[in-house]
Amino acid sequence: MTGIRLTAPAPGWAIDADVVVVGSGVAGLTTALRCAAAGLDTVVVTKARLDDGSTRWAQGGIAAALGEGDTPEQHLDDTLVAGAGLCDEEAVRTLVTEGPDAVRRLITTGATFDTTDSGDIALTREGGHHRRRIAHAGGDATGAEISRALVEAVRSAALHTIENALVLDLLTDAEGRTAGVSLHVMGEGQHDGVGAVRAPSVVLATGGMGQVFSATTNPSVSTGDGVALALRAGAEVSDLEFVQFHPTVLFLGADSEGQQPLVSEAVRGEGAHLVDASGARFMLGQHELAELAPRDIVAKAITRQMHEHGTEHMYLDARHFGAQMWEQRFPTILAACRAHGIDPVTEPIPVAPAAHYASGGIRTDLRGRTTVPGLYACGEVACTGVHGANRLASNSLLEGLVFAERIAADIAETRPPRTEPAKSTGGEPVALLAPETRTAIQRIMTRGAGVLRSAGSLAAAAEELEALHRSAAADVDAADPKDAVPGVDAWEVTNLLLVSRVLVAAAREREETRGCHWREDRPDRDDAHWRRHLVVRIAADRTPVVHRTETAAFPPVRAAD
Repeated sequence: MTGIRLTAPAPGWAIDADVVVVGSGVAGLTTALRCAAAGLDTVVVTKARLDDGSTRWAQGGIAAALGEGDTPEQHLDDTLVAGAGLCDEEAVRTLVTEGPDAVRRLITTGATFDTTDSGDIALTREGGHHRRRIAHAGGDATGAEISRALVEAVRSAALHTIENALVLDLLTDAEGRTAGVSLHVMGEGQHDGVGAVRAPSVVLATGGMGQVFSATTNPSVSTGDGVALALRAGAEVSDLEFVQFHPTVLFLGADSEGQQPLVSEAVRGEGAHLVDASGARFMLGQHELAELAPRDIVAKAITRQMHEHGTEHMYLDARHFGAQMWEQRFPTILAACRAHGIDPVTEPIPVAPAAHYASGGIRTDLRGRTTVPGLYACGEVACTGVHGANRLASNSLLEGLVFAERIAADIAETRPPRTEPAKSTGGEPVALLAPETRTAIQRIMTRGAGVLRSAGSLAAAAEELEALHRSAAADVDAADPKDAVPGVDAWEVTNLLLVSRVLVAAAREREETRGCHWREDRPDRDDAHWRRHLVVRIAADRTPVVHRTETAAFPPVRAAD
């Protein structure tokens, strides 16, 4: 244990449970429903409202071998290719073999997918898939439908939920085992201010950390809180350098910051073309799948074209769809484009890459267990080994489903006893950053650790981030400290700084180009030296410690495994 914790008031209230699930996307709510069904007293904590996570923004769909002629083996092959040599094959096999039945159980829970005239689930293609295996709902509103069904099921089951609550730190007992979480509830209600949920099993399903960059498809709540909590608790994270930049995000201007509208890969799956300003396609000849190449390849191709042409975006041309197809198949995207003055029925859509998905995260085994006993992670916050160096399109919702069920089964089987949280030790809490530092961090990360990286850009980013870290620590020690007042904005930006420092440390260490980690100064993939994972933890002095595995396999999460 590191003993590191956020500066925060002591909990003023507490409740007890068997399991606390932090997050309300597909991973968190599926875990909670399965745990409750097993008779476990389950509490769901979520940062905003139950339906405000990343899941509801997912447009494309959920990948599974559901179509005629498709097999889990083919799905596995496509996933391994996209992962660029770093997928854990056993984890991928688990995903693709258990995936189809997990989707069917989701349908039983209440999710309604689009169907063909014959009543079968309608399937489309996305980048990296050689077959149509993407189930979708509402045309391009798959995540919203999945979120609706799961939220409705949670409310019907009368699960104890705490909304508008930011999780702060892991509570542990005298033996270092999980004993719950501290959290801050925003606004008045049954619980208010800083409190605790005491539980022997904690499941982090907090989503991504896209807000470390200036432009992202992630909602504003995606500030890396789960990864930061896990690092402070002594857990290991892995592969954090592999941040997927979605190739086709609606370009709103060079100065646009925050959450940007996504133009789903399914648009390309249905036949849209990437073109330059003259209307010339540029993916032909770059990859056998052209516009449907894996995302890292498409993002790099768009970025190269932007550099060569001296422009800030390329175009996605789907005018040949016609108005009816746009309105029926992609109503959400059509509305978003028109809201920003672009009509894809009559003109190409300006697009550019933006931060989208963290392929790495808190390191887990196939039961979702982390390196801290009693702490689990699921969904985007986790690193199961499924995604390797680059997530295959629409595998994320499936990963959340499959591993949520596995986590719930493990907790139900072990049923650890409740223990008393130990009093915190380990010196002074983490110095908080002023909320206005958030923009500075995002610009540092976008400039130094974005789509294009180099030794120079990463070294500059590392120094700027460390300067922010040192400045905050020095202010605490000053005779007249002006450190930030504890609160949601200060806690979020402090989390952003921690995950940014770790991401940059890993990106500096990996001296090659692989998957969505693109080093301009190291343009080649180097399997001999770098077909390895980078595992990072935070030392007691609060510096990132990076360790390279000896093989492409993950080490066990427990010494006894």
